[in-house]
Amino acid sequence: MAELPLRGGCLCGRVRYEISEPLVSAGYCHCTRCQRRTGTAAAASARIAPGSLRVVSGEGLIEAWRPTDGFAKLFCSNCGGALWSQSQDEPDVISVRMGTFDADPGIRPAWRAYVAYAAPWEEIPDDGLPRFPEGRA
Repeated sequence: MAELPLRGGCLCGRVRYEISEPLVSAGYCHCTRCQRRTGTAAAASARIAPGSLRVVSGEGLIEAWRPTDGFAKLFCSNCGGALWSQSQDEPDVISVRMGTFDADPGIRPAWRAYVAYAAPWEEIPDDGLPRFPEGRA
């Protein structure tokens, strides 16, 4: 298990956060929206315990793209770095982008969701993780 609090931030370092509780779960999302948001074949995210995220600095720089369906995507308005996604219906449901952690978060992705939309230019690795054509049930 990782030492708490977990710390992380955006690319420019102006937005910094801490997570006070162990991460709940982690997985890869292969949906088209995540591909376009990250510029990669999949997004790796970790679900946090409700109420465990605290913004330490740069809160005023955090912006959100709020699609009509799905989770809001929060990012640093200075560097554009993706930070986390947040349920628009249940704001305590947050998944932090794993690439924003300063150190090993102590958890590994355990599934692959939305594989029906996987990028045709990158084969999904045969890593033994469960695959879900749509969202994880």
